[in-house]
Amino acid sequence: MKKITTIAFDADDTLWVNEPIFTKTRLQYESILSSYFKIDDTLEHKLYEVELKNLKLFGYGIKGFILSMIESAIELTQQKISGKDIQRIINLGKDMLTHPVEILPGIEETVEKLKTEYQLIIITKGDLWDQETKIARSGLAEHFEHIEIVSEKNTSTYTGILNRYQIKPSNFLMIGNSLKSDILPVCEIGGQAIHIPFHDTWVHEKMDKHTIGEYTFQEFQSIMELEDYLSSY
Repeated sequence: MKKITTIAFDADDTLWVNEPIFTKTRLQYESILSSYFKIDDTLEHKLYEVELKNLKLFGYGIKGFILSMIESAIELTQQKISGKDIQRIINLGKDMLTHPVEILPGIEETVEKLKTEYQLIIITKGDLWDQETKIARSGLAEHFEHIEIVSEKNTSTYTGILNRYQIKPSNFLMIGNSLKSDILPVCEIGGQAIHIPFHDTWVHEKMDKHTIGEYTFQEFQSIMELEDYLSSY
């Protein structure tokens, strides 16, 4: 293993709780639509199809999610959904945008210790305004030298960030909950990665571990394992 000088963290579901908020909202959305038709598993699949189609237009995040819910609701109700219920869906989005930031266990203590020995970066994707406000409200910003909010996490994104801060891939460690966004692209550019699974993951970020191929990465159950791992170098 090469010496690590820079540690980057994903934000959503790595530093703080995120996906359960989307899951709760989706259930509330289903409740709204239940007055128009019987709800079954196809509703979630339909919403995801619309989200996927809209990613190139709206990007990741709450605003795109809400717009996709509205579009799906109009289609699924054959344009019968009322203005009142559209407003209820919009209000769900407002609630999401103002939801308290719940820091995951061990995060604050860990980054507090790490910042004295490593360059720390947040690398997260999503809506710029939403992510900026969550980072500010989290109280964690002071621990990180750089914050990168990106539209996508792929090899070109990571290469660009590393080049900008003159970081060698072999000295770079990425920590996150998504194999697709946080682990595979970092391994592909020669970086190191630690996967910390989260119990609730958006289907778009799910990936079979077997598709990672021959790349080597660590998998922890908790951020609490990081300090011992780093001290073993």
